Amino acid sequence: ASGAYGVSIDDVQPEMRRVAKMMNFGVIYGLSAHGLSQRSGMERRDAQAFIDAYFGRFERVAQWIEETKESTKEQGYAETLMGRRRYLPEINSRNFQRRNAAERMAVNMPVQGTAADVMKRAMIELDEALRKRELRSRMLLQVHDELIFEVPSEEIDSLADILREIMPAALDLVVPLNIEVKSARNWRDLEPLQVG
Repeated sequence: ASGAYGVSIDDVQPEMRRVAKMMNFGVIYGLSAHGLSQRSGMERRDAQAFIDAYFGRFERVAQWIEETKESTKEQGYAETLMGRRRYLPEINSRNFQRRNAAERMAVNMPVQGTAADVMKRAMIELDEALRKRELRSRMLLQVHDELIFEVPSEEIDSLADILREIMPAALDLVVPLNIEVKSARNWRDLEPLQVG
C-alpha cells in the first residue's frame, strides 16, 4: 500500500491497504483496469495508472506471469514450490475463454497452491509438536492462511512460542514468513499476543 500510493508506511490508511491487497492479488491473476475500478470505486484511468505503477515498481512480476503461462503450455501443468502439480489441458485450447481461464489458473496455482502446501506442512508439524509436548491445546480450524486453536489459559504462551517457531519455518524461502498470534476468549476481543 505504501509503495502503491507513494506514502510512508505510517500514513497508510485501512482503505489504502484494502485496495492495495486487492490490487496485488488481482493484477497477478489478470484483473483489468475495468475490474479494479469496479471493485475499488476508483476511476478507470486511475485504476490503469495504478496497474501501470504496480508493474513499473515490480517489473519481474509481469515477466514471471508470462514465464509461468509459457511453461504451463509446454508442460501441461502448473506446479507449487513443493512440487504439487495441477494439470491444465485447456491451456492450449483454441477456445479463447477456456485458454484464458486455464492461464489464470496456471498463474494462481504456484501462489495459492504453495500457500496451501505451507499451511498443510505447518499443520502437520504443529500437531506433532503438540502431541510431543503433551499439551491440551487443540487445532480446531484452518481458514485460508489462519489456524484457530482452543487453548487452556496456562498454555497460551507455550503455544504462541511453538507457533512462532514452526510456522515461519514450514518452507525455506528468501522472504520471511511472518506470523501474527492473537488470543482472546471470543472473536470480538481478539488482540495480538506480544512476544515474551
